[in-house]
Amino acid sequence: MKLILTTLVIISCFSLATAQFPETWQGDWTGTLDIFNGAGKVQSVEMSVDIHKIDTSTQGRYTFGLVYGSRDKDWRPYELVPVSPETGIWKVDEKNSIMMESFLMGPKFLCWFVVQQSRVLCTYEKVDDSTMIFEVLSGLEANISSTGNTTVGGENIPEVKTYPFSVFQRAVLRKK
Repeated sequence: MKLILTTLVIISCFSLATAQFPETWQGDWTGTLDIFNGAGKVQSVEMSVDIHKIDTSTQGRYTFGLVYGSRDKDWRPYELVPVSPETGIWKVDEKNSIMMESFLMGPKFLCWFVVQQSRVLCTYEKVDDSTMIFEVLSGLEANISSTGNTTVGGENIPEVKTYPFSVFQRAVLRKK
């Protein structure tokens, strides 16, 4: 009985979170994106994320516009496309033939992909009604080490590959 109750609580919490996304994330979020490498901070740029329901969409699409610097210099008019919202699955449509599956996991919206031999993880976390954290972690897809893949004391140890990071980006965005 305890297991059933716990399972129901987890399902209802997940359902509540997925039912509120992206409705409760709507707005214009702005802040400064700090860009780091192994030596430290190398650049800062103003950025914004604009999330709004598309009035003409019958599929439940939302704008998911990203601006780096200024709209004139680097505007990415992406859209959020529902795939299976009840299980947290969406696509980010870049409007240029690229559509990437993205996943709502608790308070985070995640997109993990490989482009030009780099593995990239983008995360968006709505911390409260006025704050969103945006982060990007990236590095080459080629592993830099491989350990394990042996037997120790009769126990089979799986292979573990380590991948490098070359860039970390972080912005604290505030809702306008």
